[in-house]
Amino acid sequence: MKVSKTSIAGALVIEPDVFGDDRGFFMETFQAARYRDVLGGEFDFVQDNYSRSEKNVLRGLHFQKNKPQGKLVRVVLGDVYDVAVDIRLASPTYGQCHGLRLNAENKLQFWLPPGLAHGFVVLSDLADFEYKCTNYYDNSDEGCLIWNDPALNIDWPCDAPLLSDKDKMGLKFNDLC
Repeated sequence: MKVSKTSIAGALVIEPDVFGDDRGFFMETFQAARYRDVLGGEFDFVQDNYSRSEKNVLRGLHFQKNKPQGKLVRVVLGDVYDVAVDIRLASPTYGQCHGLRLNAENKLQFWLPPGLAHGFVVLSDLADFEYKCTNYYDNSDEGCLIWNDPALNIDWPCDAPLLSDKDKMGLKFNDLC
């Protein structure tokens, strides 16, 4: 597997080894010992999530306030633009964003260490999105940044995303503290 650093401290892009022929392909999406070495720590994944969204659906930018989740994300079907925002006050990359395309063709995985806000917008007609989490989801601990905050200046490849009511009410980055 190939691992690349991003502009956010601790966030990584992982390109798994894919073995294919004219019948299809095989790839290992997770192996505890190998990923523990790659992620540089003892991260126990305790919850797997799966979502399906239609074109132009934007989910995020979500985070948990007191029980942050590390996330290993990937797209199984379709194409998304995935974004992480560093909201860790003590981080040298606090306030920085990193975005990339994740899709069924490139098979990339994106590791977001605990303490990042996360979101994605669907670029294909449909997208199936999977992610492993290092902490349990707690809706009473959830927070959300507004997707189009000028302070973050995220270059979303969608001008009029479809948002949930909750995501429409996201905080501005400068109001987090």
